[in-house]
Amino acid sequence: MVLDSLGIVYLSSVPGELVLVGPNLPHLWRNDASYTQDGASDGVKTIVLKFTRDFIGNGTFDRSEFVKINQLLQMSKYGVYFDSTISAAYHEDLLNMPNLSPVQQSIKLLSMLDSLALENDKTLLSTSDMRQMTTDNSHRIDTVLKYISDNYVSDICLDDVADIACMTTNSFCRFFKRMTNKSFTRFLNEVRIKNASRLLVQENVPVSEVCYMVGFNTITNFNKQFKQIMGRTPSDYRCAV
Repeated sequence: MVLDSLGIVYLSSVPGELVLVGPNLPHLWRNDASYTQDGASDGVKTIVLKFTRDFIGNGTFDRSEFVKINQLLQMSKYGVYFDSTISAAYHEDLLNMPNLSPVQQSIKLLSMLDSLALENDKTLLSTSDMRQMTTDNSHRIDTVLKYISDNYVSDICLDDVADIACMTTNSFCRFFKRMTNKSFTRFLNEVRIKNASRLLVQENVPVSEVCYMVGFNTITNFNKQFKQIMGRTPSDYRCAV
């Protein structure tokens, strides 16, 4: 999915996630299979606050008194994740937002952005600008990203993904690099490693098992890619978190 404006996305499952998504930034949330298996949950409820940068006037956030909010909005092009302890503090405000008048909504949103801008515990979700500056290829890249999200644990073949995008392999590689600022292989490895880091924290399984659970074929390559992307080995990461 791609928003043509900024958006605060709140997934109100426990513990909850709060993310600031910039305009034209591809994003996709998928439930982990274990979350819904055996009727464990009815699904995740999502609240999206969609707004434009000038929702309280052109050039407002360019003024010196709004420098922190401006910095936060600039960071949104990478996607900004806030810890669950932070999102919990905004739970009631987010649920009550539809009940406010337009004026009260603008005031509440401004106050929320001011508070979020001052939070230290926030994480960039990407290391590069992945915004899609045009919408002509939005459906194509969305289809590819969904396919990666659904199948990253499998042996994904570049030719198959190119076929899904209805492109030759060479054209797809150029297209994907232009749309994401990353090679297809790098992007796929990052998806796998991000999921591996979650499993290392949440699941009590050996590192070697996590390797195969996220789609890597050898522990050597898994360790290499994990260290390149996360800055430490899987074992060190598990001990540090």
